[in-house]
Amino acid sequence: MAADVRALTALDGSGWQDLLASEPTRALAALRLAARHGVPRAQALLGQRLLSGIGTVADSGEAAHWFRVAADNDDADAMNMLGRCYQHGWGMAVDAQMAVYWYGLAAQRDLDWGMYNLANLMMIGAGTPADRAGALGLYQRAAAKGHAKSINIIGRFHEEGWEMPADEEQAFALYRQAADGGDFRACFNYARLLAERGAAEQACVVLRRIPSLSTPAFLHNVRGWLRAHALPALRALASEPAFAAGVSA
Repeated sequence: MAADVRALTALDGSGWQDLLASEPTRALAALRLAARHGVPRAQALLGQRLLSGIGTVADSGEAAHWFRVAADNDDADAMNMLGRCYQHGWGMAVDAQMAVYWYGLAAQRDLDWGMYNLANLMMIGAGTPADRAGALGLYQRAAAKGHAKSINIIGRFHEEGWEMPADEEQAFALYRQAADGGDFRACFNYARLLAERGAAEQACVVLRRIPSLSTPAFLHNVRGWLRAHALPALRALASEPAFAAGVSA
């Protein structure tokens, strides 16, 4: 067992990825072993597995416990996930102020997801005074790291003229960049502007990326938007299997 723990402690980023790609129950057992022996990365990854129910029954309470242990051991990903637990009530009562606290710590450690999640709460004034300019600064820091969701939201700032003059061309470029980075909301925004410019065929190509990336709720909203669209090609897209799945006639 001591040799196993030493091997787990020595894992680098690719080593952890290889472990996570292995058989789920085996990976979970290895994560538990390393977590109990004080390996912060294993503690954070164990929390993720427990939250998602991979290799075990989902347990948000135990997941939150391991996120806290890893966060106390200075793991930035765990700090961000503990913030999410507080924001969404996973394994604990909802507490927006505590979510802000933990997202802030993750952001201080230069984690793009911490910056993004903190900025989202600042945008709506949850757990902290509303501060759109401060949120923009955080989105820009995360975007500089290639964070696609932050790039998409900066596109919204440009399109809507929030904290800056409205600039649809800059919004268009940012939506395209974020869509290429795999953000489903950016795919929609980019396709929406393409459609407004009459590029229906190109818009359909981008929209077809959404079903494999998005949440069911977002896909439902996109389907409704397609059905009501003025362009026939986009209306027809709503009936394609990927968009129509699960819809009763």
